[in-house]
Amino acid sequence: MEDDIFITNAIVVTCDERNRVIQNGGIIVNNGMIRAVGSTDQILAAVPSQMHHIDGAGCILMPGLINTHSHAADTLFRGLVENLPLEPWLQKVWKAEAAILNPQTSYLGSMIGFAELLLSGVTTVMDMCWYPSEAVRAAGDLGLRIATGGILFDYPGVTGQSVDERFAAAERFFDEVANNDHVFPAIMPHGAYTVSPQNLQIGHKISRGRNALYSIHAAETLAEQLDIKRRYGRSIIRHLQHLDVLDERTSLAHCVHLDDEEIRIIAQSGATVLHNPLSNLKLASGVARVPDMLDAGIPVALGTDGAVSGNDLDMWLAVRLAATLHKGVTKNAGAVSTTQALTMATRTGAHAVGAGGKLGSLEPGKLADMILVSLDRPHAVPLFDPVTHLVYSTAKSDVRDVFVDGKQVVRNGTLVQASISHILAEVRKLAPRIAASLN
Repeated sequence: MEDDIFITNAIVVTCDERNRVIQNGGIIVNNGMIRAVGSTDQILAAVPSQMHHIDGAGCILMPGLINTHSHAADTLFRGLVENLPLEPWLQKVWKAEAAILNPQTSYLGSMIGFAELLLSGVTTVMDMCWYPSEAVRAAGDLGLRIATGGILFDYPGVTGQSVDERFAAAERFFDEVANNDHVFPAIMPHGAYTVSPQNLQIGHKISRGRNALYSIHAAETLAEQLDIKRRYGRSIIRHLQHLDVLDERTSLAHCVHLDDEEIRIIAQSGATVLHNPLSNLKLASGVARVPDMLDAGIPVALGTDGAVSGNDLDMWLAVRLAATLHKGVTKNAGAVSTTQALTMATRTGAHAVGAGGKLGSLEPGKLADMILVSLDRPHAVPLFDPVTHLVYSTAKSDVRDVFVDGKQVVRNGTLVQASISHILAEVRKLAPRIAASLN
């Protein structure tokens, strides 16, 4: 079987609850499931016959990264709208999206964005997109695992749909992906400022009935907070609490502007915060109170946001910023530890997509989503602590091999399931039209 493999001679960073690191270790994978994790000697003694061997010498073996907030189709607009804060920036992005995005172009943008993610070691992405079926198709073509679903938006927007049409499309999407094990279905309200209270509640009711995720932009900017307070007399988190849409399957992207009570509200609700440090910095939105959230017991996961806002989809940069940014802001060198930062991108990311029991760490019984990170680099020598190296020194180009369900989807830095050369060519041809979309 293609997914019956064993790996030896690697430094294994398990990212489990004990944060075990095995200096000379490996793993046995059978039918896409992790069967054993241990020292190389233990693996060699336990491995069945007829398994494919991969030598992990000179590499770190770890769980695949989980990007919990992205807009992959918007990779088409990378670098198009610059040097603006969120609100005027959004108006230009929406104009470009309306002119360019359709099912075909959304697939093209998703293929490029997902290829970038997969090659850099991301094995699961939560993606908010106007055409979720095309995102699923692109993810499937590359071998990526995806959480996505219908966007709720009260205005015609990019797709020109009515609210009723959006709800109907969201319901159809659940049926489309019902038998796809690589999809975590979701309802995705854009935000409290673009979705009415009633529609936020209807969407949440649908998500609960479908046992689906519920993901929303929340408290990203001060202007957003002021808008919601003006409309409803409450801050965004209090507004969402009042509507009873905060629970353990809710994820809140950004949460840059929170007061102490709002942090307590999120912690008590069980919701997850999706921290996107690069886009928050680049759009001048501010810096989220991540150390305070962690201290309150809030699960904090990581995202890149879209390439249109952060200009790349680099989860390693997100990890590094999560570990360093808050030290500078709080003037506390221990504000976010290396272990906490790596956990955000692995185990907490799995929790955010409702798969904490299946993904996010290398443990027997979990799905074999994992990566080999090369240490054959000047910036990896000498190596004293593998976790410190992963958080502060690793680059996306260091990722050698990527496995999803034990199936190799990146080999020696090259995509296995699909070539994207023709996709790149098509997007290059589309570029002049994209550039003219803002005229």
